[in-house]
Amino acid sequence: MFTCKTMAVTHRKLCTRPFLEQIGRVLAQQPEGLILREKDLSWEDYAALAKQVIPLCQRAGVPCYLNGFPQAGTELGQPYLQFSFPLLTEFGRPQGIQQLGVSVHSVEQAVRAQQLGADFLIAGHIFPTDCKPGLPPRGLEFLGQVCRAVSVPVYAIGGITPENAPLAVKAGAAGVCIMSGAMKL
Repeated sequence: MFTCKTMAVTHRKLCTRPFLEQIGRVLAQQPEGLILREKDLSWEDYAALAKQVIPLCQRAGVPCYLNGFPQAGTELGQPYLQFSFPLLTEFGRPQGIQQLGVSVHSVEQAVRAQQLGADFLIAGHIFPTDCKPGLPPRGLEFLGQVCRAVSVPVYAIGGITPENAPLAVKAGAAGVCIMSGAMKL
């Protein structure tokens, strides 16, 4: 499928089969990590879903990054989190976290996120994507600028395919994040 480091990003509404079955298919590909990114759920519903997904990730030996809830690390005992840049600036890096990924949309955000303790960044969106209709992609030049501005790994997101992933790596990315491709695998 992909020949570079890949993080899978969930979006259960894109699945063509039951969500947990799809997660099993994704984990069988051994991504670098799985980002549980179900933005429409309340904390209670997200936590219930996370309690089903985390054991699947643990059995597969794939880190499960919980997204969007600062309390996720402490309340679910999960050492991997993924925040938006605004969430990071509001709450900072939670105590006891082994790895924190942060989504950024500018070079300035990337530099600041690294200063605030991000272990890796997700920069996007790089290519046109159905997830952001009408919003122009930031492109490979933007990705290269982010990669040169920080010393932490940067993953490209947005419209990533097996064909264009090598372009993101050539621009300096450590790897890529895929959502649509992972949820329709």
